Amino acid sequence: MLDHILSILIFFPALAGILGFVVNKNSIRSYGVAVATIEFGLAMWLWFAFDSTLSGMQFMEQIALVPAFGINYIVGVDGISLFIIILAAFFTMIGIASLGEMKDIKNLIITLLFLQMTMVGVFVALDAIVFYLFWELSLVPMLYIIGAWGGPLRIYASVKFFLYTFAGSLVMLVGMLFMAYFYYQATGEWSFALLDWYRLILPESFQNWLFIAFFFGFAIKVPMFPFHTWLPYAHGQAPTIGSVILAAILLKMGTYAFIRFSLPLFPDASVYFMYPIAVLAIIMIIYTAMVAYAQKDIKQVVAYSSVSHMGVIILGTFALNVEGITGSIFLMIAHGVVSGALFFLVGVIYDRRHTKLMSEFGGLASVMPRYATIFGIMLMASVGLPLTINFVGEFLSLLGFYKQSHILTLLAGTAIIVGAIYMLSAYKKMFFGVVTHEENRNLPDINKRELLALIPLTIITIWLGIYPKPILEPINKSVEGVVTLMHEKSLTQEAKLRIPNVNKEMELISKSQREAH
Repeated sequence: MLDHILSILIFFPALAGILGFVVNKNSIRSYGVAVATIEFGLAMWLWFAFDSTLSGMQFMEQIALVPAFGINYIVGVDGISLFIIILAAFFTMIGIASLGEMKDIKNLIITLLFLQMTMVGVFVALDAIVFYLFWELSLVPMLYIIGAWGGPLRIYASVKFFLYTFAGSLVMLVGMLFMAYFYYQATGEWSFALLDWYRLILPESFQNWLFIAFFFGFAIKVPMFPFHTWLPYAHGQAPTIGSVILAAILLKMGTYAFIRFSLPLFPDASVYFMYPIAVLAIIMIIYTAMVAYAQKDIKQVVAYSSVSHMGVIILGTFALNVEGITGSIFLMIAHGVVSGALFFLVGVIYDRRHTKLMSEFGGLASVMPRYATIFGIMLMASVGLPLTINFVGEFLSLLGFYKQSHILTLLAGTAIIVGAIYMLSAYKKMFFGVVTHEENRNLPDINKRELLALIPLTIITIWLGIYPKPILEPINKSVEGVVTLMHEKSLTQEAKLRIPNVNKEMELISKSQREAH
């Protein structure tokens, strides 16, 4: 079974989703929880069987799809993708388990199962076309979740989300087709396999253009400044479960893709664009933190905070060293846990009061003490308090970029201060002082169903903040492989004689690739 565990992880939720159409409406919640729990168990089994001493891909499977054009179903997992897959399975499980009373809940649970298939597919795909198919398919369930179960502006928010991400994906597809063409020119064979592309050494000018093509697809998904405007609308209008999955998993597709595609395929272009991207990341960190401080809606505060933290992930990724990239991957997981929990918490209070305006609250700590305690822990984790999960990822990301630029790292570090200001300010408005609205005096505290989702997230937040080694070790090993590959390809590129004629340059590449084969 381990030989095909990745395919099972991908297609089991989708198959269960199809069978879900014949499940009785009264039983669909139990059915969804059972399916998601099995999926989470398989993901944990994958971690148990994973060899953390290896840096390469494990549990690989390959099936020819269109051999004439080198399109194959190729999947595999390494330390970079392993824990994001586990996170996707975990959030789907607790998300379905904690669903409250909603209209048409059967279709929502089925949609979540199909979304889980696309998420896992993105993080295990090692063929560019298969990756692209899962990447694009992930838009459809989220579009439906926002459009069918969202707020008053749900149609505008869902269409904006779709158009932004789909437009970036088309540019990325063009880049993929050119990569396949360059591989054909070099070897005489078509291939969309990433492991084949990793061996291809491109001229630096070609790298720059291809890097830009991939950049648009990935940056919009993150989303990076100035492509971030779709995210606050998507979060603001999405139902709680939609915001949780979007923040915890879907945003990580862009940052993961930078590490899986851009860095190893275009090492020289990554160095060339390092500082421009770092500047965008710092603008993203500081600007969205300041916008978060100006918000009156607690869900918008968390949404803009999410964008700010994604900027730190980008900064760590483009530190282009082991510390920075390892920190950025760990922060992806940490951000998923903390932001997902914060959106859950916002959903809890919205279910009770049907408002997200902070001015409608005040003094909640005396009315909902358990809720206030968990919210406080997650808030402290969000601002990077030592011994919480975010601190580890932020520290390593900033440490990695500190080796590239002391000044830019110092600027990025100010976001931690600004983050503390707007988060503590929001907490004060909502939880401290006297109860000023009569509607809040008798609000029920967190119930068992909500605790089922929030207690595990709280434990993970503290546990991995104190002892991150179980996660860091496998990540670090795989990142070392990526950085080594980048270094080797850059050295080879520097050693090549610069010639103006592109055809001669491609002939030189072709010769080196044939020798490698």
